[in-house]
Order: sequence, then structure tokens, then C-alpha cells
Amino acid sequence: MTQLPGLLDTEAIRKDFPVLDRVVHDGRKLVYLDNAATSQKPRQVLDALSEYYERYNANVHRGVHVLAEEATALYEGARDKVAEFINAPSRDEVIFTKNASESLNLVANMLGWADEPYRVDADTEIVITEMEHHSNIVPWQLLAQRTGAKLKWFGLTDDGRLDLSNIDEIITEKTKIVSFVLVSNILGTVNPVETIIRRAQEVGALVCIDASQAAPHMPLDVQALQADFVAFTGHKMCGPTGIGVLWGRQELLEDLPPFLGGGEMIETVSMHSSTYAPAPHKFEAGTPPIAQAVGLGAAIDYLNSIGMDKILAHEHALTEYAVRRLAEVPDLRIIGPTTAEDRGAAISFTLGDIHPHDVGQVLDEQGIAVRVGHHCARPVCLRYGIPATTRASFYLYSSPAEIDALVDGLEHVRNFFG
Repeated sequence: MTQLPGLLDTEAIRKDFPVLDRVVHDGRKLVYLDNAATSQKPRQVLDALSEYYERYNANVHRGVHVLAEEATALYEGARDKVAEFINAPSRDEVIFTKNASESLNLVANMLGWADEPYRVDADTEIVITEMEHHSNIVPWQLLAQRTGAKLKWFGLTDDGRLDLSNIDEIITEKTKIVSFVLVSNILGTVNPVETIIRRAQEVGALVCIDASQAAPHMPLDVQALQADFVAFTGHKMCGPTGIGVLWGRQELLEDLPPFLGGGEMIETVSMHSSTYAPAPHKFEAGTPPIAQAVGLGAAIDYLNSIGMDKILAHEHALTEYAVRRLAEVPDLRIIGPTTAEDRGAAISFTLGDIHPHDVGQVLDEQGIAVRVGHHCARPVCLRYGIPATTRASFYLYSSPAEIDALVDGLEHVRNFFG
């Protein structure tokens, strides 16, 4: 068995994840390398979800009976856990959404409806990057179309990094918002946050960070980041689907208008007008994802029990090993940084002239689960002149043996297609 410095005890960790014991396709043990799409869930999270529905299921906040009070305590307790996990100055800065996409749409719509000095209009500019997930492109395109604002973006270098050579021309005095990904879901690139935020602050622009591929894999400190908004999702970090987070600076949340209207987000309602509850409830209209928030809280407990620093070290060692092993595969081209430095644990690649969908299908027949396609980052594929990629992505329960299985599987793919 391959031993690498910094690895977690994956044999012990994998016992917490029932699905990893699955046998697929003619008795082959599942090799799950699709963690950038969604992570698997430990028993501790599954048990928390089951216990909630079995013992505490009720709507939150307004009920006076015991189940409602207990459900409210669990839901708001999850908010406390998220705030501590990301080092938020206040729990009231943590907004629950259904995923990171909704979090980013929430920011875009708030700015489109805001008063000065935050309003995005025809005299202002929005800045994103060419490596964004579609969830951090389309909302800003919609906002630009609706308001007449100009949409600008940073391009990519040949090695999969942001081209910041023209940062002063991209981020200008007209820029209202700069929104970019902390870790690319397709390239694995870890972006230079400090450089971008420093320039944004020079011109008074707000900064929104998509941390969907960062929060599960490394310590996330929103105060150290110095951004104005940070979005991430629960299902990539051992939590259930249907729960996301938007963190925002409290003074901004107090000033900005709500995106959705309905129950819970109000203070008073008449037939003529309404006033709104303080944040975070101002942005959580209707029945929230209660069980999902409880599950996310349990996932955070689980990650904390292992340690985010240890998870980061584990994935760095795995990524370094994977880059080295993949370099041994003839005709394989990594799309993105080709070293383990400044990159996350998602590696996209092409294999000669074999279409990624064919690569993925043959790997699946060997029990190896990877992701194929453009990974909701089609502009990246256009930039590098490829139709799609195959992506292998790792997490705290991934092992060197699974990377070896991937490399062996790719050799089988090459032989299969001659």
C-alpha cells in the first residue's frame, strides 16, 4: 500500500461512509472520485437527519409547542455552527439558502434592487472571471441585461490561472461588484484572493467569493478573506443536498433589500406595505430547509472532529501523488495547473482523441466514478479548445489506492480504444 506523508487514516474514516462499501458492476468495489460534484455522507449526518424527522419534525420560529421549539433550537444551532466554522463575526451574518447558486443569485438580485451606493445600473460594471462555474456567470449576465451594466472578466493563462496582468483596466472606478471563485471546480486552481480584493477595495467595489470548492477542503475564515459576501453549499462538504450558505457583512445585509418575499422575512404586513425582519431572516422567506440545516450542522461537527488543516494536508498529498501518477499515462493532458502547488483536489484531463464521455463510461464499467463534461464551466473548455474533460476529484476518504485504480483504469481505456 502506498504511504504518503500527511495522509489521514482513510481506512478508519471510510467506515463512517456506508456507500463506500458498495459493490458495482460485476462485483467491483466502488471507487468514488466525483467529490467535486457531491461528497458522500457519513453515518453521523444520516443519523442526524433521521433523528430530526423521527423526533423533532416541526416548522420553526413561530410555534409555541415543544416540537416547534426543539426544531427551532436545532435549526438556529446549525447557524451557530456555520458561523463558528467560517469565523463569522456574528451568527446573524449567516443566511441559509438551498445551494450556492441561490446564494449567488441572492447577491446579484440584492444589488440590482439596491439604493445607492450599492445599486448596479447602466453606469456601473460587474467583474467576474473566465473560470467561473455557470452559477457565478449567469446571475451576473442576467443582472447586466436587466440593468444595462457592463460585464467584464479576467481571462486565463495557458497553465490554468487567472491573467491579472490588466487588473487595473478590468477593475475600475466604475466597478460595483467583483465575484470570483476561490478554488476552480474544473481547473483546481486556487486563486490569489488578496491581490484581487486589494484592487477592489482601492476602487470601492464589493467582493463576492464562491467558496463551494474551498469550504469542504480547507479552513475558511471570512474575516481573514476580507470579502463582502461568501457563498458555499452543504452537499459538497458531507452535508445533505438542499442547503447552502451565504455569508455577508452585517452592515450590508442591513442596508440591502430582500430578494424573496413571504412568511418569516417580515416584521409587519398590511395591505398597503410591509416592513422586514432583521437579517438573516430578512433573506429567508418561507419554510426554510430545516432538516438540511440540521444535517449541515452535523457535517460541520464531523469535519471539525477530523480537522480542516488535516483534511487540507491529506488532499494536498493525494493531489501531488495523482499529478505524478497521471503524468505516467500516455497522451493524457491535465487542463489546469500541472503541479500540486496552489491547486485543489480536482484534476481535469483529456486522453488523446478519446471523448471524455467514452473515458467515463469505460471507467464506470470498472467501478470508477468520475465526472465528464464541461462541469458547468463551458467557457473554460472553449478557452482551451476542448469539447469536455474527464475530472477526478478527491476528499478526506480518498486513498492512493483509488488513484492507482484510476491510472490502471485509464490504461484499460487506452487499450479498449486501441
